[in-house]
Amino acid sequence: MRGYHIVAAARAQRGKPYRFGTRGPSAFDCSGLTGYAYRSVRISLPRTADGQFRAARHVAKAAARPGDLVFWVGGGHAYHVAVYAGAGKVWHAPKPGQRVRLTAIWSWSQVRFGRIGI
Repeated sequence: MRGYHIVAAARAQRGKPYRFGTRGPSAFDCSGLTGYAYRSVRISLPRTADGQFRAARHVAKAAARPGDLVFWVGGGHAYHVAVYAGAGKVWHAPKPGQRVRLTAIWSWSQVRFGRIGI
């Protein structure tokens, strides 16, 4: 059930602007959004996408479930993170000039899934 609460917390931020280094509630960067959603179920995450990647227990794509973290990884480091909504979609704070939204996963070759506390 925690995973669905995490997804709901991320979804509730729909339309809020991206702002580098922010953790909400009026704006978010990618790891700020995931941290905010996880805090809603009393799970504390590291501040950055790469910190969250290193703290997560990695899971196979086939085993991913709503509420898991989705990481985009290059050169051994995570450079973006999102909340897995299920069915190949994520809630995320994309980049400057964009807003929190639900998007289909892109760049499947760079994606890794992780789980913390759920």
